Amino acid sequence: MGSEFGIAEDTKPELRLNAVGIFYICFASIWTVILLCGMTFLWVRRDMPILRIRGLPLSFAAISFMHLYWLAVQLGYWYGPLMPEVAEFWIMGIWFPFGIALFHASNSRFLYVADAQRKFIRSETPSIVIDRRSLLGRWRSIDYNRRTLITVFIGMGLQLLLTVITFLISRKFHDSFGIAGTEVHGNYMQRKVAQGRGWEWWPSIFWQMFWAWIFAPYILFRARNLRDTQGWRFQTIACCLSNLHSAPMWLIALYVPGMQPVNNYFIPPQWIAVSIMLLEFFTVFVPIIEVWKHNALTQETLNSIARWESRNKGFSGGDKSINSDSTRSSWGGRMGRASSVHTNSSGGSILTMEALEHTLSKNPEPLQQFSALRDFSGENIAFLTSVKEWKASYFSAVKELEKDDGAVKELPRECFESALKIYVDFISATHAEFQINLSSTDFKSLQVVFEHAANVICGSERSNPDPCTPFDDIPHRTDSESTLNIVRYWGEVPAEFNEHVFDDAEMSIKYLVLTNTWPKFIKERRSFDMASTVETGSN
Repeated sequence: MGSEFGIAEDTKPELRLNAVGIFYICFASIWTVILLCGMTFLWVRRDMPILRIRGLPLSFAAISFMHLYWLAVQLGYWYGPLMPEVAEFWIMGIWFPFGIALFHASNSRFLYVADAQRKFIRSETPSIVIDRRSLLGRWRSIDYNRRTLITVFIGMGLQLLLTVITFLISRKFHDSFGIAGTEVHGNYMQRKVAQGRGWEWWPSIFWQMFWAWIFAPYILFRARNLRDTQGWRFQTIACCLSNLHSAPMWLIALYVPGMQPVNNYFIPPQWIAVSIMLLEFFTVFVPIIEVWKHNALTQETLNSIARWESRNKGFSGGDKSINSDSTRSSWGGRMGRASSVHTNSSGGSILTMEALEHTLSKNPEPLQQFSALRDFSGENIAFLTSVKEWKASYFSAVKELEKDDGAVKELPRECFESALKIYVDFISATHAEFQINLSSTDFKSLQVVFEHAANVICGSERSNPDPCTPFDDIPHRTDSESTLNIVRYWGEVPAEFNEHVFDDAEMSIKYLVLTNTWPKFIKERRSFDMASTVETGSN
């Protein structure tokens, strides 16, 4: 049978600096540098919507734990004959299970986002009021990321406790205490070989089997019908499949005598290292590819719009490009205006801002469904339509309402409350489940207007707290919508609040949709139309 470091009783207790050892040292160094470069690339661009939604901090924490174990394993052939097996026991009992737990928590975020985005196409579904008096209600009211971390930390604590108990009751790694009969005998190498296998390693392998053969198939089953435009489904499925072989091959390498020739050059834990390397590749480099595709699509869209503007500048009376600051600024004046666009014309006219505004004005439902179910950016379209409806409700007929003094007195507060709901649902960093991607300048300007009122209504502040139970009635982020539907804001309306309070944010999100979601939507509709035409022709 094999040992954790692939050593035998006749192995010399010295560093193995032969060709194989040097190869593993070079390979580990090169891959570590490549991985760090990839992680740096993503972290610098972490504010991009395609990366922001993935939750990079949790993914990077998992990769850090797993890569430490990967390094220990890859270099194990080199230093294995000298390294105490008890060190490998703690590494495999803590670093690797912790990393796998964090990784699968991050990997399951795909399912959460896919399910949560459906709320943007279920506006008719009434909000579920969470009863925070029950234990289940309190648990459901906690933010998803926090719930995930709590669950993972509980599992990590149990794993640590189990590892400590196993270490204490077994005499395999110490002779002074523990259960009699669990000690090992012989010379240095004989003891190392015996320490490298046995029931003491089972807790670690149990968690590997659980994550790989129970939790991962559950993720695969849940993701079977999901289709997205960000490569996230492919990444999730690939990561689940990458880990299936590791635990069985590790057991085979340890307990099948015929694997000893392989273990002499490829130690048993390196089967786990293969899966870790695949997980790292799919977690880091698939998003990098998606970032490149996103940038290429954005540039392609801008170039298409620029060509269309160039061909039609005689009709528009100018030669401004969408890339110019003046053109971007002019969008603010065009917001809310439904332009007539011939979407079947050549030259990519369907990719213009006017075409997007026309769709948002006349028939936003297909775009809303695509953005929520495929692009996972439903909050952007929902925000744009909410702002449009807010303006239409309170500012389209202002002149008529001015004739009625009572209505005019009530309008500003109702108008502010409706705007406050938009802020809470889509902009607030505290209360919005899916926060739209705004620049810090736009976000801070809206925060000045709405944040105090949002905190008063939705939880962070209260006017008259009960001194005995000051935290009982504070709603969490998940029930902010139901709170806004029940509680009215009676505080002072900020002087900065006016009809144009959302203009900059609206312009920014429209540009984001135009260069990201909109071209994907157009391509999918064209593909669907072509497929329908071919099917009709064949019939």
